[in-house]
Amino acid sequence: MATLLDEAQDATARVETTDHVVVRFAGDSGDGMQLTGGQFTLSTALAGNDLATFPDYPAEIRAPQGTLFGVSAFQINFGSSEIDTAGDEPDVLIAMNPAALKTNLPALRKGGLVIADTGEFGERNLKKAHYPQNPLTDGSLAPYQLLAFDISKQTLDAVKDFGLGNKDALRCKNMWTLGLALWMFGRKRKPVLDWLTVKFGNNELLREANIAALNAGHAYGETAELAGPLKQFRLAPADTVPGTYRTVTGADALSLGLVAGAKLAGLPLFFGGYPITPASAILHSLARLREFDVTTFQAEDEIAAICAAIGAAYAGNLAVTSSSGPGIALKTEAMGLAVMTELPLVIVNSQRGGPSTGLPTKTEQSDLYQAVYGRNGDTPMPVIAAKSPSDCFEVAIEACRLALEFMTPVMLLTDGYIANAAEPWRVPEAHDHAPFPVQFFEEAPTEGRLHPYARDPETLKRVWVKPGTPGCTHRIGGIEKSYTTGDIDYSAENHQKMTDTRKAKIDGIARYIPEQKVDLGEAGGRLVVVGWGSTAGPIRQAVMRARAKGLDVSHVHIRYIWPMPSNLGDLLKSYDKVLVPEMNTGQLKTLLRDQFLVDARPLNKVSGQPFKIAEIEAAIEGVLA
Repeated sequence: MATLLDEAQDATARVETTDHVVVRFAGDSGDGMQLTGGQFTLSTALAGNDLATFPDYPAEIRAPQGTLFGVSAFQINFGSSEIDTAGDEPDVLIAMNPAALKTNLPALRKGGLVIADTGEFGERNLKKAHYPQNPLTDGSLAPYQLLAFDISKQTLDAVKDFGLGNKDALRCKNMWTLGLALWMFGRKRKPVLDWLTVKFGNNELLREANIAALNAGHAYGETAELAGPLKQFRLAPADTVPGTYRTVTGADALSLGLVAGAKLAGLPLFFGGYPITPASAILHSLARLREFDVTTFQAEDEIAAICAAIGAAYAGNLAVTSSSGPGIALKTEAMGLAVMTELPLVIVNSQRGGPSTGLPTKTEQSDLYQAVYGRNGDTPMPVIAAKSPSDCFEVAIEACRLALEFMTPVMLLTDGYIANAAEPWRVPEAHDHAPFPVQFFEEAPTEGRLHPYARDPETLKRVWVKPGTPGCTHRIGGIEKSYTTGDIDYSAENHQKMTDTRKAKIDGIARYIPEQKVDLGEAGGRLVVVGWGSTAGPIRQAVMRARAKGLDVSHVHIRYIWPMPSNLGDLLKSYDKVLVPEMNTGQLKTLLRDQFLVDARPLNKVSGQPFKIAEIEAAIEGVLA
C-alpha cells in the first residue's frame, strides 16, 4: 500500500489513490467512538467499498474518564478489493485523548498517521494515561506521521452560536472528527446528516449543533488541504456481485436468519433471552421484528429464558434462546431437558472471554468444549458455527432446519467479534432458500394411547404433537421414558436403548449435511490450516499470501462442529500436516485428534483480540520451514 502522506510539493500530490485503508477511531468510552465508527461505516458502504469492522469496547460500564481501561475503539478496513478482516495494523489512528493514544499506538503501522486532539493532552489527562511527558512534543512519535491540533477548540467554535454549555458542546466533538474523516476519504455527508435528523428528532438544538460540528470538521479538511497538512484518499468501489446490499452486524444477520428460518418452516418464532454482553443485541434486533410473527420474552434470568423457550417449543413454536458463556452455563440443565424431551430449540452462544465473568466485551472461542460436551449425562446435540457477520444469516437458517428436521436442540456458535462487527451483506432473493415446512402429528390412535417417542425410521426423530390436538394427549419430561410407550421407565435395558438412540440420531445428521470442502487450495498436500468461526478471514488471507509465495498450503473451514462432515477425517489425512488456529487453548485441535487421530498442531491466542493475518502467516511458514 502506498504511503499515507507523501511529501510531494505540488498540490496535485495531495490526493492519493489506494486500494484499501485501515482506520481506527479511539477515545474515551463517552466520546462516541462506536457511533462515529458506525456512521463512517454507513457512508463507506454507500460509497460501494467492501469493508470489515472491529468495535472494541471497554469492559467497565463507565470507567473513569481519561483512564486507560476506559478506552473505546472502532476499527474499519475498507477498500476496492475483497476485505476479509478488519485489518492487522491501522494506517490512521484518530486519538481523542492520551489514554486512547497509549492503548492503541502499538497497533499502528510504522509510518502511519496519528491525528490527535491537543485540547485533551493537558497535565491531568497525561497523568491518567501514565505519560511522564507529552508524547505529542517529546519526539516519541517520530516513527509515525503526526497531525496534532485542538479538535476540542475547533468543536467549541463550531457550535458556539447554539448556546450549549461547555460539556454539551464537547459532546459534538465526535461529529467534528467524523466530518474530517469523511473529507479525508471522500465519503458523502448526506447519510450522516439524515441520521442526525432522525436521531435527534424534535430536539432542534442538538440536531443543528451536531450538524454544524460535522460540517465544520469537513470544512477544516478542505481548508487545511490548501496549506498541505492533510491528504485525501481515493478508493474505487469494490467489484461486487449485482444485487441489493446492506451493512449488517453478526447479531443483525443472525436475527434475520432466525426469522427467515421460521418463515421457511411455517412457524411462529419465540425468543426467550436475558441481557448479557455480547448476546443482548439479538434480543434487541428480534424485538424490532415483531411484525413477522416474532415473540420476544426478556426473562428474569437465564434459566427462565431457556425454560420458556422449551415451553414454546412444546407448544409448536420455533424456539430460540441466546446467551454468552456464563449464561450458557446456567442454561445447561435445561439443555439436558431439551435433549431428553427431544424438542427443537436453537441455542445461540455469542462467545466472550472467560472463565467466569472473564472479559465480557472481548472475543474468544473458548466455549467449544462446553458446546459439544458441557452437559450432565450423555446429551448429544448438533453444534454449528458462523464464520463472519453475514454468514450468521445462513447459519441461523441451518440451525433452524437441523432443530426441526431432527427434533433436537442445536447450539449455534458466534463470538464477540462476529456479533459486533459489520460487513456488507447481499440480501438474498425469496427463492434462494428451500422451505422445510413442519408437519405436526395429528392422527389420533384408533386404539390405545399416543406414543410420543414414535420415530422416523431414517432420521430417528420423534413425532411432534401440539398440546390440545384431539386424541393426542401425551406426556414428556426429564425423567427417562419408555422407548415404546413414553411412560416413565427406569429399566437398564430401556435407558441403554434410549441413550443409544439419542446418540444415533445426532450422529446420523452427518448424512444430511454437506461434505467438507476445501475453501482455498487443493485436497491433499503439505499443510492444511483448519479453522472454525471468526478465524475464517485471517486464515484465508494468510493462506492466500503464503500460496502467493509458492508454499503448499490449503484452507479448510468447518461449519459443522458436531457431528462433523462424513469426509472430514479422510480429507485431513490427505495432508502431511494440520495447523489449527483458535482463540482458545486448543479445543478444536483436541476434537480433531479425538475423532480422526490426526496430529493437529495448535496455534492459540487468548488475548481478547482477533488473529492478525501476519500471525497465521508466520505460523504457516514456521510449520513448512
